[in-house]
Amino acid sequence: MRAILLSGALATVCSLLGTRIAIGWFARRGFGQPIRLDGPTTHHVKRGTPTMGGLVILLSATAAYLTATILTGGWPTASAWLLMLLFLGCGAVGFLDDFIKVYTQNNQGLSSRAKMAGQTLVALVFGVLATQFFADERGVRPASQYISTTHDWGIKLPLIVVLLLIWFLVTATSNGANLTDGADGLLAGASALIVGAYTIVNIWQNNQLCDSSRPTVVEAQCYQVRDPLDLAVFAAAIAAACVGFLWWNAKPARIIMGDVGSLAIGGALAGLAIMSRTELLMAVVGGLFVLETMSVLLQMICFKLTKRLTGTGRRIFRIAPIHHHFEHLGWDEVTVVIRFWIVAGIFVATGLGIFYASWLA
Repeated sequence: MRAILLSGALATVCSLLGTRIAIGWFARRGFGQPIRLDGPTTHHVKRGTPTMGGLVILLSATAAYLTATILTGGWPTASAWLLMLLFLGCGAVGFLDDFIKVYTQNNQGLSSRAKMAGQTLVALVFGVLATQFFADERGVRPASQYISTTHDWGIKLPLIVVLLLIWFLVTATSNGANLTDGADGLLAGASALIVGAYTIVNIWQNNQLCDSSRPTVVEAQCYQVRDPLDLAVFAAAIAAACVGFLWWNAKPARIIMGDVGSLAIGGALAGLAIMSRTELLMAVVGGLFVLETMSVLLQMICFKLTKRLTGTGRRIFRIAPIHHHFEHLGWDEVTVVIRFWIVAGIFVATGLGIFYASWLA
């Protein structure tokens, strides 16, 4: 528990101070954000705002986790290294995308194929390592070959199916986080809630770990997972780094997170869900990301279908993702952000309620 508190405190301080330094450093080098031309007109004033601030989140969270773990007498576990692989790997893909946008001063960065190829590579390397290697003394590996909600269930799946599921989770979650990053403070605040929820999940799993010597553990309801406490320390660092970044990212944003931050956060969330055996529960805990993604998919499907049937494409929303739709309706950006934080909080509370209710049952 000391490591969790220290990790969160260090990440908050590093992110607060680091983001302030990054604002000046990126501004002096002209690393300004190009703006989506078909987006809300109120966003045009953001053109030139320093971007790639997500780098501070990556560095702060990673440094805070490593420092807290070592200072409290521990050493990073296999699960933490794998989570770091997803966090930094997806962040690297986002960094390339951001750098191209800044260098060309065009909102089009990496092609969709190139971005997907990078995410796929990171996801598959993680999937193979997590499912096939690093078994602990109980024989438990970081990831399993079963479908999970709060515990593994069903039959053991073939490796190829598991890798496809991991690929889907990593790419869907990282892209969902990326779509959510479109209003000042929206993703940073929502991510602090969502990733923070996984700190609670992993603490509970550590307290109810199978084969534990704790007298409170109920064997019929225990969790067969690897390194939950270490994952909680890392999750706390990521959530706290988002809080520190939010100080400077709240409207009017002094710096923008960029794909380097959004893809990294989404990848880390997928890793936490996979290694805590809560893949399906993540769809509830991270329901805001699902909502944003579905709004884009429904918009595309509706437009293509109506254009094929009638010759004129029609849209469900004025603009997707859905948070921009409400801005087009006249909602102030701050109103949209706060209300979407509330929605994220409701999803998180519901997910944690399901997790706890499952244990009680």
